[in-house]
Amino acid sequence: MATFDCLAFDADDTLWHSEDGFHAAEVAFYELLAPFSPAGIDIKAALTATERANLHTYGYGVKAFGLSMVEAAITISQGQVSTEVLSRLLQTVRDLLLAPVRLLEGVPEVLEELAKSHRLILITKGDLVHQTRKVTTSGLDHLFDHVEIVLEKDVATYAKVFRDISVDPERVCMVGNSVKSDILPILELGGHAVHIPYQFLWELEHAEHPPINPRFGELQNFRELPAWIHHLS
Repeated sequence: MATFDCLAFDADDTLWHSEDGFHAAEVAFYELLAPFSPAGIDIKAALTATERANLHTYGYGVKAFGLSMVEAAITISQGQVSTEVLSRLLQTVRDLLLAPVRLLEGVPEVLEELAKSHRLILITKGDLVHQTRKVTTSGLDHLFDHVEIVLEKDVATYAKVFRDISVDPERVCMVGNSVKSDILPILELGGHAVHIPYQFLWELEHAEHPPINPRFGELQNFRELPAWIHHLS
């Protein structure tokens, strides 16, 4: 009997590129704010601190990122940042929101293969409108039996999602790029989890890897997933 019958997937940086866009926007932010920043100010640290402070108010996603950039720009510059810079920050947000979905290599083929033998669900966090748009324009939505867009990815949230769709957490394998959000909560619930790192990771998603666990795997790319699952079945 298979170790699990439900495969749950993260979306951003697991199925499609996302953080590279944020990374480019952050680099542009540092360059735009440099002329307005007093000596000794760490612009990167200031932006990260603003994002962390705003998490409970704005949540996750491009809009939250944009609001934090504007707030950080005003704070760092002591109110001296130009309207031109603020306009460019707003345009950056709009560009990120309207950017086309760019699937990671091998994702469509692997999902098509896995859908033949497992129930596939998608669990992603962030802005409802933006995440919904990405799911519906990705060309992958027909492969998922259920799609859930959540405010946070923690043990309580996952437990509720699985309960609502009548899935035993111990029969789930979660696949994602974030140890903090995609791996640790699932292992705590008794499920399996596969970590597939992405080239960039948001500062607030950093977490220590779990200790050696037979229910945890780490792969280099998405194409390795079917073989890993087959090995456990």
